[in-house]
Order: sequence, then C-alpha cells, then structure tokens
Amino acid sequence: MPSPALGRRRQPPIGVKVAAGILLAIPVAALMWVGSYAKATPRLLGFPFFYWYQIMWLFLATGCTAAAYLLLRRTGRADEDSTTAAHQRSPR
Repeated sequence: MPSPALGRRRQPPIGVKVAAGILLAIPVAALMWVGSYAKATPRLLGFPFFYWYQIMWLFLATGCTAAAYLLLRRTGRADEDSTTAAHQRSPR
C-alpha cells in the first residue's frame, strides 16, 4: 500500500514563500506608484516615458512571476524527491 506522503507535495519553507511573495509584489508596487512614471520624458523611439515604462514592466513582471513559480516548484520538488528517496530506501 503506498504511503499517503508520496502523492502529496510538501509545503515550501516560509522563507521561500516570502521570497516568492516579494517577487510577485515588486511589479504591482512599481505600477501602482503612478507618480513615478506619469511624465512624457525621456522618450524611447518616440514613445513617451509613461507608455514604454509600463510595457517594460510587462516583461519584468513576467520574469518575476516565472522566478516565483520556479522557486516554489523547485523547493516543493526537492522535498518531494527527498521523501520519495527515503521511502525507497526503507524496508518494505
């Protein structure tokens, strides 16, 4: 009979959750602070700063989200792999 722990992914440590939360909060905070980018200069390829700053954050937010996902996934998988290895070594 398989162990119930084999099918479940363990929760990542609180520090990893905090780091992932910070990664997700960075783009939100940067775009909510409108006063920092509500201006026309400097221009980039003819686009006012207001527009290209937001488009830049589109790509940065994607990177932050991917980093948070990989951080949580990697930690959960490492815990899952160690649990699976421990169960494989134990006598049946």
